[in-house]
Amino acid sequence: MENLLRPLIVIGGSVVLGLLIGWATDLLLRKADQRHPETPLWGLLRRGRIPFQLVLCAALLRGSYDEAQLLQDHRVGIGQAITLVLIGSAAWLVIRIAAAVVETSYSRYANSRVQRDPARVRRVRTQVTLIMRVVAAVVGVVAIASMLLTFPAMRAAGASLLASAGILGIVAGVAAQSTLSNMFAGLQIAFGDMVRIGDTVVVDGEWGTVEEITLTYLTVRTWDERRITMPVSYFTSKPFENWSRGTPQMTGIVYWHLDHTAPVAAMREKLRDILRECPAWDGRNYGLNVTDTTPNTMEVRALVTAKDADDVWTVRVTVREQMIAWLIKEHQYALPRVNTADATLPPGPNGHRRSPDGRRAVETPRPDRG
Repeated sequence: MENLLRPLIVIGGSVVLGLLIGWATDLLLRKADQRHPETPLWGLLRRGRIPFQLVLCAALLRGSYDEAQLLQDHRVGIGQAITLVLIGSAAWLVIRIAAAVVETSYSRYANSRVQRDPARVRRVRTQVTLIMRVVAAVVGVVAIASMLLTFPAMRAAGASLLASAGILGIVAGVAAQSTLSNMFAGLQIAFGDMVRIGDTVVVDGEWGTVEEITLTYLTVRTWDERRITMPVSYFTSKPFENWSRGTPQMTGIVYWHLDHTAPVAAMREKLRDILRECPAWDGRNYGLNVTDTTPNTMEVRALVTAKDADDVWTVRVTVREQMIAWLIKEHQYALPRVNTADATLPPGPNGHRRSPDGRRAVETPRPDRG
C-alpha cells in the first residue's frame, strides 16, 4: 500500500502544488492589473502563466522524483526528460517576461511622444520588434545548447566540436552569406533609422506602407492591399523613396494639357475654390502655372499641399476631377482639340494665293476702301 501511495502523493502533490502556485500568481497579477490600469505590465505578465506552471511542476518533480521510487530502472531517462522540460519551459518563461517588460517600456514611451514625434515612435517600435526577435533567438539557442549538454555523449564530444568550430564557422559563413547579410542589414535598418514600421515608401515603382520588419525580410502593404516581401538587404544596397522621413507633409502635382485659349486666371480662382472645399488640403500653399507648350496644347500645372501622402493623393484626384468637370461645363473651348482645317498659304504675286493643292489660284480679298 505504501509503494502505491508514495508515488501518487509525491507526483500528484508536485503537479497540484505547481498548478496552485501558478493560479495564485495569476490571481495576484490580475488584481495588480486592475489596480494599476496606467501600466500594461501586470496584464502582459499574465501571458507567462502556462510556462510558469510548467517550470514549477518540472522543478518540483525533478527534486522529488527520487522520493517517489517509481520506475527505478528508468530513473535516469525520466530524470533526463524532466530536465529537458524544465529547460524548455524556463526559456519560454524568460521570453514572455522579456516581451512584457519591453512592451511596457515601449507603451509608456509611445504614449508620451506619439503626438509630438510620431516618426520617433515608429523608429523605436522597429527597434523594439527586432530586439525582441534577437532576444528570442539568443534564449532559444542557449536553451537548445543547455539541453544538448545534459547528454553525456554531447559533453564528451564537446572538445572535438570546439576544435572544429573555426572550420565549421567558415563553411557556414560562406554557405549562409546571403542570410547573414540580410541579418546585418536588418540590424542596420533598426538602428540606422533608414526605414521604420508605418513609413510610406516607394519601392520599384510600388507605393505602400511598411507593415513588418524582421532580421531577414521586410513587408510592404501597397495601396491596393497587396503585400510585397523583399530582403532587407535591398534597402541598404538600392535607392528607395521614404515619404515619412522628416515631416510627413507633402506637395502634390496635377497636370492638364489644354488648348492655348484656356482661361488660366479663371483656373487659378477655381483651384482656390476647390481647395477651400477639400478637407484633405492643409491650407499651406497652392499654385497654378503654365509650364510648357506644344504646337497644339499647353501644359498647365497645379501645386497642392497636404499633411501626409494619403491626403495629398486625395487632394490631387479631387482637383483633377473637379477642374475637368468645370472646364467641360463653363469653358469647352479650353479642352484640347485636333485641328482639321486646311493650311493657309501666304499671298502670292498680284495679290493671289495658291490653294493647298497648288492647282488653282485664289484671289486674295482686299479690304473695301469705300
